[in-house]
Amino acid sequence: MEMNAAAKKRSEAPEGEEGGGGGGDDQISSLPDAILGDIISLLPTKDGARTQALASRWRHLWRSAPLNLDCDGFPAAADDAYGGAVSRVLSAHGGPGRRFRVAAHLIHCRPDAVDAWLRSPALDNLEEIDFCHRFRDPELLRLLTPPPASISRFSGSLRVATFGKCRIPDGLAETFRFPQLKQLGIEKVCISEGALQSLILSCPALEYLFVNESFGFSCLRINSNSLRSMGLGVQHYYGPEPRLQELIIEDAPCLEKLLYAENFGLRLSVVAAPKLATLGCPSDSDGRSRIFFGATEFQGLRAVSLTTVLRSVKILAVNLRVYNLDKVIDLMKCFPCLEKLYMKGCNSASANFWRRKHRLLLKSLDIRLKTVVLEIYRGINGQVKFASFFLMNARELEVLRLVVGTEDYNDQFFAEQHMMLEMEKRASRGAQLDFTTHRCHYDLLPIKHVCEMSVTDPFQCRC
Repeated sequence: MEMNAAAKKRSEAPEGEEGGGGGGDDQISSLPDAILGDIISLLPTKDGARTQALASRWRHLWRSAPLNLDCDGFPAAADDAYGGAVSRVLSAHGGPGRRFRVAAHLIHCRPDAVDAWLRSPALDNLEEIDFCHRFRDPELLRLLTPPPASISRFSGSLRVATFGKCRIPDGLAETFRFPQLKQLGIEKVCISEGALQSLILSCPALEYLFVNESFGFSCLRINSNSLRSMGLGVQHYYGPEPRLQELIIEDAPCLEKLLYAENFGLRLSVVAAPKLATLGCPSDSDGRSRIFFGATEFQGLRAVSLTTVLRSVKILAVNLRVYNLDKVIDLMKCFPCLEKLYMKGCNSASANFWRRKHRLLLKSLDIRLKTVVLEIYRGINGQVKFASFFLMNARELEVLRLVVGTEDYNDQFFAEQHMMLEMEKRASRGAQLDFTTHRCHYDLLPIKHVCEMSVTDPFQCRC
């Protein structure tokens, strides 16, 4: 009887109220078209199209809503099917463009089609473009093609752009003007030093820059009044083109976050970055690497000179071959206001005898750390001494997080570590031990896309 009554109620509902959740008021459908269009544009492409089936109220909205066209969900087996799907969506959509994400290999395989897509009225006023690297044929890696020149028609509207697996010639880079662009990604791109500088300078409002595994240039200089966050991934590149060897932050008054990894012989110089608060990930895996903060110099993670201190840095992540306390103490001298320290090491550790060796230093060293994270922790003697240093001397410590293997993730191991680390003697009475496993690990270059550069603490576990 109740089911029949409910069915009758649905059948009597006014047009446009179907799909309201079991007969309740459909308050979402009562929102203005502009708001509903924004909601649709935030959905994945297929889900946005499916909103036409929700109710008659929604049927016209998808065609007029800002288009979010992510081709990742389209067929990958054949370019014809892929290209046909993209063309059908663009021809059916009458609204403005918000986001267009397309496989980068099509720049080489179907250049005319990609150029036609970019000229489609459905992409007018496009705000975000992403040439994602979904190569299926390794041969295409050696056949990098320039992106279509038609991308320049979005110069006044683009706010986010990622160029993936392409070649950007000097002449093309000089034509780019993106006055509204705030996020720029350059991934697996062949580009000269001059073209890269020209591209960055063409973005006067740039806030987030991610340069990953790109080549054709040996030096990158940063002079930007707007840049807030930068990520850099350097691969061990053996091709004929130059690879990045030097990064110079000459003048970046707003730079707050600098992330880099795989630094095979990289020379990093920070001349002026007064707001730098997050740094990762210096490494001692390559003795050729050099880091300069003003007059302070590190070779790998070994301090050569400690003249300049950076009090602005609050979050630091480092990659250690061996848990070595002497190197970490030098880092804390350079960054005296550290609050979070993330360390990724291998299974071994130095002796780390610190009580007598550093007893005079500890009388003057003000350790402000609140969070310390140690990866690949096995509880061996050197690691225990290393971890105990922070427990015994960091008076503001809130948590010491130990990332352990699944075989050690048990109550017996936890109890043993509480005893070996002498938790009852900790300097901060509020300090806690927190154990986690590799399933919840801290990647020392967690940024995979420029859109992730805005995360305040990129090393904090978010799973």
